[in-house]
Parts: sequence; structure tokens; C-alpha cells
Amino acid sequence: MNIIISNSSQVPLYEQIESQIKNQIVNMLLKPGEPLPSIRTLAKELKVSIITTKRAYEELEKEGFIKTVVGKGTFVAEANNERLREVAMYEIENKLEEAIISAKAIGLTLEETIDIVKSLYEEV
Repeated sequence: MNIIISNSSQVPLYEQIESQIKNQIVNMLLKPGEPLPSIRTLAKELKVSIITTKRAYEELEKEGFIKTVVGKGTFVAEANNERLREVAMYEIENKLEEAIISAKAIGLTLEETIDIVKSLYEEV
């Protein structure tokens, strides 16, 4: 599992950890049933407090992304494709909203913005 945290970011550390694990699950880099490092191990690897990693895992579990089995560990929850798609769409909407705000700030019209999106969509 690859997690990079920034101490200079305005985003709390637990949210950075949570969002990166969530992204890896949504993008299928972490597969359903795959074990995650223990809270203690992850805290040690990232050089953060155990409380920080515990909070990230708690949030992920509340949202249904991971499952903790007492005595066995923490695992990526079995894929709920509908939920994963919903989360991915939410993240895309947020990114598009940021792009639209930037486009409006420099005076792009709706048509110009749509043309840019179409062009990028076709390139990828």
C-alpha cells in the first residue's frame, strides 16, 4: 500500500490516509478481501500517531470500504460496485466543479469549457 502524507497540507493527516486508501480501493489497486496493515504497523510506517491511523480506519469502516475482523485483522470490504461507483462519481463531480470554477474565473464560456472536456475525453 502506497500512502504519501504531507505535514504541510491543510488536510488533517487522518483524512489524507483515508482518502488515499479509499482511492486505491475505488481504483482496484486494493482488491476485495485484501488484508491491510494493522493500525500500529501503518502508524509506524507513516510515522504518525496510532490515533491518527485508527481514525482513518474507523472512517473507512463507517463508509463500508474496509472490514475489521477481531483477532484476524482489517481487510478491504467485499466490493459493492454500486457504492464504489457512487464514490468515484462524487470525486469526479468535485474535480469538475473545481475546473468549472477556474474556467469561469478566466472567462471561459460553457461551450468553450465543454469543448475542452470533449477534447480531453477523446484523447484519453
